[in-house]
Amino acid sequence: MKYWKYFGITLLVILVDHIVKLLVHFQMDFGTVGQIKVFGEWFKLHYTTNPGMAFGMQLGSDYGKLILTTFRLVAMFGIGYYLYALIKKRAHPGYIICIAMILGGAVGNLIDSIFYGVLLNNAPYDAPNPWFHGQVIDMFYIDIWEGFIPDWVPIFGGSYTALWPIFNIADASIFVGVAIILIFQKRFFETERMKEEEDEIQKQFIDEKQV
Repeated sequence: MKYWKYFGITLLVILVDHIVKLLVHFQMDFGTVGQIKVFGEWFKLHYTTNPGMAFGMQLGSDYGKLILTTFRLVAMFGIGYYLYALIKKRAHPGYIICIAMILGGAVGNLIDSIFYGVLLNNAPYDAPNPWFHGQVIDMFYIDIWEGFIPDWVPIFGGSYTALWPIFNIADASIFVGVAIILIFQKRFFETERMKEEEDEIQKQFIDEKQV
C-alpha cells in the first residue's frame, strides 16, 4: 500500500498530462491561429510540438531522436527504482513526493516520444519511422516578451524569439519537483541523515543485546 501511495502520484501526473495533451490536440488549432489568451498577453494556451529536448534543442543526427528517447527510457527505469528504494527505506515523505512528480513528468513526455508519432501522426516528415520519433505536445505559454531580435545581437540576432518557453503538465511537474527539492533540501536530507543515525544506533543496541 505504501508503494501505491507514491506511485499513484506518478500515475496521476501521467494521466492529467495526457488528458490535457489530447484535449489540446483534438480541440485546438495548431500554432498562433489557435492561440487562446487566458490572462491577456501574459499567459496563453498555444498548441505546439517539441521534437527534441527542453526549449526545442535537438541532437544533430538522423538517430538523434532515437538516442534521446532511449536515454529517457533508461532514465525512467532509473528514477522508478530510486523512488522504490526511497519508499522502502522510509525517506522524507516530501522528498518522495517530489521524486514521484519528476518520474511522472519524465514518463509523460516519454509516452509522446514513443507513441505519438504513430497514434497522432506527429513525427517529423523526415523521421525514419514514426515509432520513437513522436513530438512532445506543449501548450502553456508564459509570454514575458516576444519579437525580433536586432541583427547586431550575437548568435540570436535577426530571429523572432520568445523569451519564455512553452511547456506542458509533465514539464511543470518536473520543474516543481526539482524546485521543491532545492528549496527544502536541508530539511529533506537532514531528516534522512537523522533517521539513518537512529537506525544505526538501534542496530548496535540489538547486536549488543544479542551478545
